[in-house]
Amino acid sequence: MGIITDYRLLNKNRYKLSKQAIEALQLKALKAIYHKAISDSPFYQKLYKGYPFETLDDFYKLPIINKSIMMENFSDLNTVGLNKEAVMAYAVERELNKDYLGYYQDEFVIGLSSGTSGNKGLYITPKSLTKRLPGVFLARGGISLKDLPLRIMFCLRVFSQGFSDINAPFLKLKYTSTMTPINQFIQDLNQENANLLMAPPSFIRQLLPYKNQIKVKLKKIITYAEVLNDADKAQFELYFKTKVIEIYQASEGQIASACKAGHLHINEDLVFVELYDENNQLITEPNVVGHKMILTNLVNDAQPLIRYEMNDMIVLDKPCSCGSHFRRIKRIIGRCDDNLYFYDQQHQKQVVYSDLFSRWIITTSDDIREFQVKQVEVGKLEITLDVQHTFETSLIKDRLDKELGALGLVGTYTFNVEKLALPKHLNKFKRFISTIDEK
Repeated sequence: MGIITDYRLLNKNRYKLSKQAIEALQLKALKAIYHKAISDSPFYQKLYKGYPFETLDDFYKLPIINKSIMMENFSDLNTVGLNKEAVMAYAVERELNKDYLGYYQDEFVIGLSSGTSGNKGLYITPKSLTKRLPGVFLARGGISLKDLPLRIMFCLRVFSQGFSDINAPFLKLKYTSTMTPINQFIQDLNQENANLLMAPPSFIRQLLPYKNQIKVKLKKIITYAEVLNDADKAQFELYFKTKVIEIYQASEGQIASACKAGHLHINEDLVFVELYDENNQLITEPNVVGHKMILTNLVNDAQPLIRYEMNDMIVLDKPCSCGSHFRRIKRIIGRCDDNLYFYDQQHQKQVVYSDLFSRWIITTSDDIREFQVKQVEVGKLEITLDVQHTFETSLIKDRLDKELGALGLVGTYTFNVEKLALPKHLNKFKRFISTIDEK
């Protein structure tokens, strides 16, 4: 398919398909990936023995896998005969040499993910899929045809051939590392005359004190890799005077993207997402916190990820005004391991989700450039603040006491004021770190 053909198909799927048509498309895609797996993957042949799949109820009975299981069985799980040790050696060598372009065996883009836990993950994408990325980006990248032509400044710790394959007529993508000094980055941004900035929220926050040095007019800012909370989004839009769009993407698949109204929708034709509540019941209605996400990638059969458990937590919203029947996301809470815990007055342990805690800190003062929270015990936090000017930590303490007190909770805090650097070994800056086991 060509770029325009892919673009039209993906737009048709999102805006024209009824709920019944979406379910039929998904069932067909699930069966295709299932049959490919049991045909060409020794791992799935063994795992699914005795598990026929004809109906969606059958699908929900298939065993769940996770990153550890995937990596333990990588050589037998993929359907293209790739060896884990050889692929890992290739990926690590590219990482060490900072040589991120090119295809493995001239056929596959290899992604190396350290994840927040530090456990490496390998992800295979066939060239046949990455070559279709321009159409996918146009349809699901948070942009519209009226934004063209685009000169994109793309920021992430590492690059890959997959990102490079987004380049096409009217789409020019320039990569820069998030480790680039800010002054150099701004110089490059101006020199490239970029009109679209793509970067994690933690990197964009570093630009705020230097916004007057940015001479280009940005049509949009697109964020990814980290949760974009409402407070950050509002501040970015105010400072840069442009629309800020979030893409919800993981190594496992492009989970959600913004519609023409600017709201996140699950990409129902690219991934099949199951959400479960705290009682492990399938969520079918909005405004219920998803405590478990099970994802199936519908388009990548080289490395079938079928009923793959992730620790992302999201909340669904009511139907969107854009008319799409793709499920709408109300908010991305974060990851289960980002949750914070406090005691109430009855000494019962209660959870506070990280997105709420972030909002309390960020909205306390514009002088807070970045922050990091470490939970050392239930109710006990070590908070590091990266600030632009002299700052009284009592402001944060008073705000947290007030907000937690309103919930009947109590916390104690130790504050450090120092510069926070973006990590050199992770794509994501981790704002919340826990040293306690609350699973």
